[in-house]
Amino acid sequence: MDGLRVVPTRRHGQERLYVCLPDGRNIAWYDREAARVNLLGTDREDEVLRALGPFITGPVTVGPPPVPTPSDLARLALHPDDDLAPNRPGEALVVALDREPGPAHRLRPDPRRRALTAEQTVGEALDRLDGAGWHTLHSVPLPGGGRIHHLLIGPGGLYAVHTLYARKHRVTVTDPMVTLSRRDPHPLLRRVRTDADRASYALTAEVHPVLALLAPTTVSVQARPRDLRILTDTDIQSLTAQDAVLKPADVEALHAAARDRKTWARV
Repeated sequence: MDGLRVVPTRRHGQERLYVCLPDGRNIAWYDREAARVNLLGTDREDEVLRALGPFITGPVTVGPPPVPTPSDLARLALHPDDDLAPNRPGEALVVALDREPGPAHRLRPDPRRRALTAEQTVGEALDRLDGAGWHTLHSVPLPGGGRIHHLLIGPGGLYAVHTLYARKHRVTVTDPMVTLSRRDPHPLLRRVRTDADRASYALTAEVHPVLALLAPTTVSVQARPRDLRILTDTDIQSLTAQDAVLKPADVEALHAAARDRKTWARV
């Protein structure tokens, strides 16, 4: 026995297997997606590969970690309190419900919990796009108490995604009004566009507005808006079908800027 331990981790849809010494120090990690074993030193390469043997499928590249890109260096320099990447889908609502859960018994469900369900469902669908060169940030805070539910960044562009719980509702859209069944119409599309405009200003790049509806029974759109996409939670993957307009380096640079809380301080 060489005493090495293999510790699996999963973050933002990416899986890594870290190889650790008995004292807990990492000496290597296996990136499944890249099919690469990164060694922090070459003196224990055989032991590392032996420890990872049961987990490796197919050929892998073995060597030192790749040289960090400028976006990697920016991420490493970012204070943890300012890094938005760890935010979970619906992060702001999770925190609000923890602080003020509301009465234990109520006649109607807490609307915050329905909103959280919508953000979590759509957010999880967006997170599944990570392996295709896309990045998603959740609950991006804006000055004044607002927030962007989800910000998707990838080869096909940038999208500010606003979610709406619509389960068992007929949704009627008459720009800018959105109506759920027999409820009063609400000018929701104005907010969706405003969030995208603020994101465009912060990142100095075009951000497209998207309204994502959770599980509606039907969706009726009168005069479909040209500048705004309306999707259901099951159609989220269609956002990645757009022609590539950003190079990988541009995607990484925009993601590095967007995950920094300070980027959003004056929009």
